[in-house]
Amino acid sequence: MIPYTYSLHKIQHTAHFGFEADDYSRFKFGDDDVAHKFGRELANGFIKGFLEDNLVTEQIVVISSPYCFIPTATFAMKNHFVNQLNRWLVDHGRLVVQEAKVHRTITYKEDYGELSAEDRIKLIGNDSFHIDKDFLEGKTLFFLDDIKITGSHEKMIMKMVREYGLKNDIFMLYYAELVNHDIHPNIENHLNYHRIKSVFDLDEVIKGGNFCFNTRIVKYILNCDFNSFTIFLERQTEGFKNSLYDLALGNSYHLIECYARNLEFLKNNMINNKYKLI
Repeated sequence: MIPYTYSLHKIQHTAHFGFEADDYSRFKFGDDDVAHKFGRELANGFIKGFLEDNLVTEQIVVISSPYCFIPTATFAMKNHFVNQLNRWLVDHGRLVVQEAKVHRTITYKEDYGELSAEDRIKLIGNDSFHIDKDFLEGKTLFFLDDIKITGSHEKMIMKMVREYGLKNDIFMLYYAELVNHDIHPNIENHLNYHRIKSVFDLDEVIKGGNFCFNTRIVKYILNCDFNSFTIFLERQTEGFKNSLYDLALGNSYHLIECYARNLEFLKNNMINNKYKLI
């Protein structure tokens, strides 16, 4: 089965992406204002580029990129994509979308964006994706992701599709896609960290008014050096600390050795502040 692939922006060279690199970087670290912008743009682009001329009569199911407990940045973009798409569907007398989740079983500390195509496949090759096959029967599937660099995740999705024997019409939708394969895949990390150079740069996103946690920001905070972590943490609210801790546990990050010291400090900090309040 060959899925229909759509990407809003085609990356041909490293100087011009079709979108602001700073925006993309903030999006990857939880800026929901940018997620809103990207999601609406992707929906509008796909409507104009495909749906206006190609009637989809089946129920549409939108599926964000796979995650375990903490959603990825794509999940936030998906929310706004769905809202924008639903408005168009209702205006044209069609069914609003449903949603499903691809469950993944493995978490890792490596920064995916800096890896080569070969190393990406090695890293996620032992992962396994799971979905509710019965719920999807007879429906058209839209798999969303923010960027396609080497196609490794798409290959894993299609591997899951084959293993489950899915016969659905499948669309792979991306906000951006690297189409010049002379460019090294680590261009993704250039985009990821274009605005965020240290853990202290996160404050403009976290305190910007529309922040949402995702896997990247949780891993980034837990993986920073201990001194920076302690300083950063003292600047955050108790609500932020509690969310960070609960999300880390939910993704089993307490089992990853390099996160242990920071997580232990976070736990003790929360306990000490609780006693101070009492």
